[in-house]
Amino acid sequence: MKRASVEAVVHALNQAAVRYLVAGGLAVVAHGHLRFTADLDLILDLEERNLRRALEALARLGYRPRAPVALLDFADAEKRGSWIRDKGLAVFSLYSDLHPATEIDLFVSDPLGFEDAFARALRLEVAPGVEATFVGLDDLIRLKTAAGRPQDLLDIERLQQLRGDLEHE
Repeated sequence: MKRASVEAVVHALNQAAVRYLVAGGLAVVAHGHLRFTADLDLILDLEERNLRRALEALARLGYRPRAPVALLDFADAEKRGSWIRDKGLAVFSLYSDLHPATEIDLFVSDPLGFEDAFARALRLEVAPGVEATFVGLDDLIRLKTAAGRPQDLLDIERLQQLRGDLEHE
């Protein structure tokens, strides 16, 4: 993942007034545990106009789906539901020739309750004047617990240690 690409994505989403949460490994880093991450995981407010703004902003950066579908299909709730039911899809993967080292995974469903998670979000600058909205610590631990992969379990352990350190300061 390239920092300049992350900055470009965040800037484009912010300029388009997209409501989003950065999740996954980059959120782990934002909460204080430095580790490698290969992609940018985003939870979008699934309201159709928000999705269309997000997809148009990402398209301007050259992003397109890995799957053989149109990018704007992601804005269609029925199609997303079908992908979940029929294909077991959890994330919709995007890539860009302009940002080859920074793939994006969009959650196809709302894993947290977007409104509440957005209210609890951590907001940090990823570049001067470019603020990103990250999943809050407790929500990140919930996401990692639900995923349950080995890396997620390591992340949970580190995040809980960080939370414990912060509570004792």
